[in-house]
Amino acid sequence: MKKNVLFIAVLTIAFLFTNEMSAQKFADLDKSPMDAAAYPVSYKESNKLVKVTYSRPQLKGRTLEKLAPNNKIWRTGANEATEITFYSDVVFGGKAVKAGTYTLFTIPNDNEWTVILSTAKNVWGAYFYNESEDVVRVKGTVSKSEKSIEAFSITFDGMDTTVNMYLGFGNTIVTVPIKK
Repeated sequence: MKKNVLFIAVLTIAFLFTNEMSAQKFADLDKSPMDAAAYPVSYKESNKLVKVTYSRPQLKGRTLEKLAPNNKIWRTGANEATEITFYSDVVFGGKAVKAGTYTLFTIPNDNEWTVILSTAKNVWGAYFYNESEDVVRVKGTVSKSEKSIEAFSITFDGMDTTVNMYLGFGNTIVTVPIKK
């Protein structure tokens, strides 16, 4: 009888440790949440012209220049580098680009930003940016926002096949035209 009780006790303890060790651990919410912007806003992929997937850093009392310094390559967001997908061939900032998915890097500056489409995929930040992987480099025009944009944001606006992509952060708005 003592052997049975001891055996059941050992099995119970083993079960408890095994069950606890196999419990899933889920990550906390990301400090720079992932988001997406698309044009047109449609649930059907066949209707889309462009979609961007990016993470949204927040200023939290810092300046844009602190998070995205002038004349330095920036991942255009936070965490993994931003990815942009064109669902058909387009003219991006005046340059022809084939349909496909690219990583979107930028080089901030006061008067204009260099906006880069790269063949690099699944990259963290801009730490391994390689200019030889550039598809195109275009100039984005800079304008100022009256109201500060706390969380980095990307949006699109346009009509039919002529669209503007806007990157907004702090008091800076960068515009790049896209045409189908």
